[in-house]
Amino acid sequence: MTQPPLIGLTTYLAQAQWGEWDLPAAVLPAAYADCVRAAGGRAVLLPPDAPEAAADVVERLDAILLAGGEDLDPALYGAVPHPRTGPPVRERDAWERAVLTAGLARDIPVLGVCRGMQLMNVHEGGTLIQHLPDRVGHDGHNPHRGHFCSHAVTTVPGTRVGALLPGTHHVATHHHQAVDRLGAGLVVAARAADGTVEAIESTRHRFAVGVQWHPEMGDDAPVLRALVAAAGSAGGTGPARTAGRNTRTVRNAPGRTFPAQVP
Repeated sequence: MTQPPLIGLTTYLAQAQWGEWDLPAAVLPAAYADCVRAAGGRAVLLPPDAPEAAADVVERLDAILLAGGEDLDPALYGAVPHPRTGPPVRERDAWERAVLTAGLARDIPVLGVCRGMQLMNVHEGGTLIQHLPDRVGHDGHNPHRGHFCSHAVTTVPGTRVGALLPGTHHVATHHHQAVDRLGAGLVVAARAADGTVEAIESTRHRFAVGVQWHPEMGDDAPVLRALVAAAGSAGGTGPARTAGRNTRTVRNAPGRTFPAQVP
């Protein structure tokens, strides 16, 4: 019996409050899991762990979603921290880099959202703009703390993202950093009107896509549906989707306002 594809979602590791408790917790906005389920996948959270555990964890998955979150440590791309760059969360950086490395090695589908897209670029040797208003002269990508805003992006014809979302669309956004130098093997798949890179994708992998916006908060479900479809395709049959299988298989294939959320 075939099961829904198992999609691993990376998480924050942060101090959190709920009920009577105020403790360190692995947290993620529920919209991520809700959208994965709506697209036909089964969501499993991947809290930060020892990087050496990543290969074993990823071997059990059909796809990976690298979630949004804190700024990456500028040391990862050889830069000095900008005054507006947030404090590094090295445990999360190390874990998600290892998860991404393992996922790309298996060639399972990967979707990077916001920080996740930036990690994909840095992983391939790219760099980031550490404070976007310095480059574009406005704060339209992140005008209000704790709220998503909306701006237009235009996709690039001939790319996977361009096929999923042809033309110009308004998307949910909340970011003050962005791709600067593009990493090896990556192409730009969408830009904002001010030239900011808003989507990237790999030319080396079956499905490795990054979007700077938050599809889980907007009206662009095709991106998430494509991730789940790729995870469940003939080239993406994995141990997580086949009931009763005890062995593991490793693949070697080549103006809108959004509700307040943590990005």
